[in-house]
Amino acid sequence: MPISVGDTAPNFTLLNQRGEAVTLSSFQGQKAVVLYFYPKDDTPGCTVESCSFRDRYEDFVTAGAEVIGISSDSPDSHRAFASKHNLPFTLVSDRSSTVRKAYGVPTTLGLLPGRVTYVIDKAGKVRHIFNSQFNPKGHVDEAMGILKTLQTA
Repeated sequence: MPISVGDTAPNFTLLNQRGEAVTLSSFQGQKAVVLYFYPKDDTPGCTVESCSFRDRYEDFVTAGAEVIGISSDSPDSHRAFASKHNLPFTLVSDRSSTVRKAYGVPTTLGLLPGRVTYVIDKAGKVRHIFNSQFNPKGHVDEAMGILKTLQTA
C-alpha cells in the first residue's frame, strides 16, 4: 500500500555514501526531510535531479530541511556520484529496495525504479508527494514550495 499525504513516514536505517548509518527518525522534532527516490546514480535524469537539489541546497537548509536521496546503488557508487557532482547532501543505499517498497514507490513501464519525492515535516508526517519520472527538476520546485508553506504554518 503506497504512503499517502498525512501518513507517518516509514522509518529506516540505511548506509550513506560514507558508510555511516542514517536513520530517518533521528531528524524528527529537529528538521523537515525532503526524501527523494531516484532510479540510478550518474544517469542523465538522476544527475539533473540531484544537481538541481545541490544548486538549491542552501535554500533547503534555510527552510529547515535536510535533503536525502535514495536509490538501490551501493554506498561506493553514491560516494563516487556525490564526489563527481559535488553533492552536499546525504545519499543512502537501499540495496534490497525494502524502503522503496515500504513507501510504495511505483516503477515506470514496469521496469524503471520510480522517481518520487516526499516532503516529511518535523513530526514525521508526509506533507507532500511528487511523482514524476520525466520531470526531474520539478521535484526540487515542488519540495521547496511545500517547505515554504510549512514555515508559515
